[in-house]
Amino acid sequence: MVIKNLRYGNTNTFYLEGSSGSLLIDTDYAGTLQQFFRAVKSADIDLKSISFLLATHYHPDHIGLVSELQKLGIPLLMIDVQQNYVHFADSIFARDKNLLYEPIDEQAAKIISCAESRAFLKTLGISGEIIHTPSHSEDSISLILDSGECFVGDLEPFEYLEAYEDNPELEKDWEQILDRNPKKIFYAHI
Repeated sequence: MVIKNLRYGNTNTFYLEGSSGSLLIDTDYAGTLQQFFRAVKSADIDLKSISFLLATHYHPDHIGLVSELQKLGIPLLMIDVQQNYVHFADSIFARDKNLLYEPIDEQAAKIISCAESRAFLKTLGISGEIIHTPSHSEDSISLILDSGECFVGDLEPFEYLEAYEDNPELEKDWEQILDRNPKKIFYAHI
């Protein structure tokens, strides 16, 4: 398994290369496509080798390039719990006419459930699963690899858990992750 962190803005974009496919996790804000291209080139990634793009949630700083990457032929992998939130950022992007943002084409997305994620990831040669971790936002998911790497998007860091008194959703999310014996946590902004 190859994992590369593409940092070209404020949000970490992760590239995972399995034995038979690859996955791009999150993008940065709209308008960062040229910086993305430079990061991909610098990381020696062939854009055509990206099998799917997965967003940990549909906030503007995580999905700004999704529609542009879809146009370039990179399919969107969407988890069914995210469907109602795919256009959350549209009105935010619409405020800045210079962005030329186009909404995500959810009709072209491959939609699976968390329960189906293990079998789907296996087709890419990636051993792991996607779980619903809604404490940050209702559409938040985390990808947990069997090798111990966890991609948690904007989930509040475990080290801060005690600061969030009476937050059962956050505690539940971390219980789910810790039950899978993580070795390394990858955050979107740390």
